[in-house]
Amino acid sequence: MNTVGMIGLGIMGSAMAANLMKARYRVIGYDVLAARRRAHTGAGGMAVQSAGEVAARADVIICSLPSTAALAETAAALATHPGAARIAIETSTLPIAAKEEARRRLRAAGITLLDCPLSGTGAQARAKDLVVYASGARAAYRRVAPVLDGFARAHYYVGPFGAGSKTKYIANLLVAIHNVAAAEALVLAMKAGLDPATTLKVLADGAGSSRMLQVRGPMMVRGDYSTPTMKLEVWEKDMRIIGDFARELRSPTPLFRATEPIYAAARAKAPQDDTGAVCAVLENMAKYRRRGRTSRKG
Repeated sequence: MNTVGMIGLGIMGSAMAANLMKARYRVIGYDVLAARRRAHTGAGGMAVQSAGEVAARADVIICSLPSTAALAETAAALATHPGAARIAIETSTLPIAAKEEARRRLRAAGITLLDCPLSGTGAQARAKDLVVYASGARAAYRRVAPVLDGFARAHYYVGPFGAGSKTKYIANLLVAIHNVAAAEALVLAMKAGLDPATTLKVLADGAGSSRMLQVRGPMMVRGDYSTPTMKLEVWEKDMRIIGDFARELRSPTPLFRATEPIYAAARAKAPQDDTGAVCAVLENMAKYRRRGRTSRKG
């Protein structure tokens, strides 16, 4: 498995590819955007012109895709040109039904699909601070474990196909809540006259800390969300999937639902900004204006 294919070279895919190359894997990449293919080549990878070419050249394929349509197109291409590929690792946050359909299509072509969503932001991906929630055929998971080690801090086998996505939905529910909670706390600190940087430092070391406070707190302190690790327009898709999942199970999610209008307000203003921009929304709600700030709010 010295050669790994990467389909999707966006924020997450490019970061995973970079870490795999550091781990001495040869990474063959494809993205629909030519600029991303050029960037992959510039980083030391090999770029090809189609997902089918990736399947023909790589032993294992990793998919980092933005939509169900992209997954369906990719599965069709891989099924038509299976080549050397025998295992595909699907890391996107998408509805389970879409992944099941891709799994059936690939199985007919002799390719095993694993459902392996990721926990972590783009910045965490670059720092190799991702956690993988792996599900599907256990033997295939064991076979690709060294590949997962190449781009993730940790990986866990959580059960049969689809269990990885279910785990990711629950993890992202907490992310949604903790992100807004971090913003709410820092806005309250600023309105109280406290220095936000000092407040972040001491809160992050106490019982009230969270990973979102640590990851997105610094950008909230700066008030600049223009270099996203998770774009608001992409996060909208994740929020919708989580909401549908909880409603299907008739499980109450009052805190999650309370965050929805705050994310919607941030997205309406700057959909390309990071989800940390919910802090700017809460500042506006609090009628708080920073003094002498030159950075960009969401």
